[in-house]
Amino acid sequence: MLYRHLFPRDIFAELDRLHREMQGSELYSSIRGLGRGGFPAMNVGGTPHSVEVYAFAPGIDPATIDVQLEKGVLTIAGERKSDLPERDEKVAVHIDERFSGRFRRVVSLPDDIDPESVEAKYRDGVLHVSIRRREASQPRRIQIQ
Repeated sequence: MLYRHLFPRDIFAELDRLHREMQGSELYSSIRGLGRGGFPAMNVGGTPHSVEVYAFAPGIDPATIDVQLEKGVLTIAGERKSDLPERDEKVAVHIDERFSGRFRRVVSLPDDIDPESVEAKYRDGVLHVSIRRREASQPRRIQIQ
């Protein structure tokens, strides 16, 4: 009973409150990708022949997306303009959940990629970046004699 006032009754509610407070911090990093820098949502995977990156960025002009590969690091950056009218005393916005503003996502890639064979395509709001692996690092079958 003595410690009841020192600790919150619902520890999960307290953790949730701390989580929400930290979202505004520059040091915040979310394992769910919902924190700062969480747009666009991404899927990253690989095959024996390539590394595949999918960035889900609907409503963005592909000409405004900057994709760079340097020293094994893939960077996707750009800006999403707001669809809302300029805010003034005559405009009321009731819900604004869609991300707008500058974004930048960085992905470290494995050492066996070939930086000379990168393809990027944008279709239906999805940016697909495919990076081939070097031929020497791909698995091969060895003939037994």
